[in-house]
Amino acid sequence: MPKPVSNRKLNLVIAAWICILLGAGIVFGTAGNTFAITVGTPLSIAGAALLMFGLGLPDESSVNPEELAAWAPDAVKMPDAGRAMYRIDTSLDPPIRTSILCGRCGHLEWVNGRKPPSYECVKCETELWIEEEE
Repeated sequence: MPKPVSNRKLNLVIAAWICILLGAGIVFGTAGNTFAITVGTPLSIAGAALLMFGLGLPDESSVNPEELAAWAPDAVKMPDAGRAMYRIDTSLDPPIRTSILCGRCGHLEWVNGRKPPSYECVKCETELWIEEEE
C-alpha cells in the first residue's frame, strides 16, 4: 500500500507567507500605533523564519523508481454496462508498457509498447476493442 502524501513543506510555506502578510498588514495598516507594531513586527519576523525553515525542508515528493516500475492496477472485475468494460494504463517513461484489464473476467495482461489496435482477452476470449481505420 502506498504511503499517504504529506504536504508539510507546502503547508509551512503557505503559513509563513500568511504570517508575513498579516504582520505587514498590521504594521502598515495602523500607522504609528505602538500596539500594532509590537504585534505585527514579531509576526512578520516569525513568518520569515518559518519561510526559511519550510523552504529548507527536504522534498518529500521523490518517488522510488523501483516502486513506480512495479506498479500494477488491481485485477478486479468491472460491472457489465451492456458490453465488456476494460481498463488500459500506459507508462509514459521507457520502457513503455501497457496494462490491459478485462472487466468481464478480471484478467490483467501486460503488453510491450502502446495500446494495440485491437485486443481479445486471452482468458475469456471477449473482444474488448477494435480500432477502425479512418
